[in-house]
Amino acid sequence: QVQLVESGGGLVQAGGSLRLSCAASGMILKINTMGWYRQAPGKQRELVAVITLGGSTNYADSVKGRFTISRDNAKNTVSLQMNSLKPEDTAVYYCNAQGLTKWGAPFGSWGQGTQVTVSS
Repeated sequence: QVQLVESGGGLVQAGGSLRLSCAASGMILKINTMGWYRQAPGKQRELVAVITLGGSTNYADSVKGRFTISRDNAKNTVSLQMNSLKPEDTAVYYCNAQGLTKWGAPFGSWGQGTQVTVSS
């Protein structure tokens, strides 16, 4: 019912920057929370950053001061600007959205994931 499509991953050297984007589409009434999670090989998926409909944000301690999450409510998009990247930021990054469909049913959707690789 709600699809998320991510873009912007890739290979970058340590200290570099990347910008991830995610667009939501489908029978969306409202998206309450949009966020980014990541999963490194052999590790559990973890929260990177989330942003609410009102613009409140929350970041993992490991990315505070380096990553910035933003959203465009009119376009149902969320972006993650990643600066000062470190090798430990290497992971598959997943977009997440939670909200209500036009039928009033809650939804929680994941994107397909985009690889971010930071070389030392």
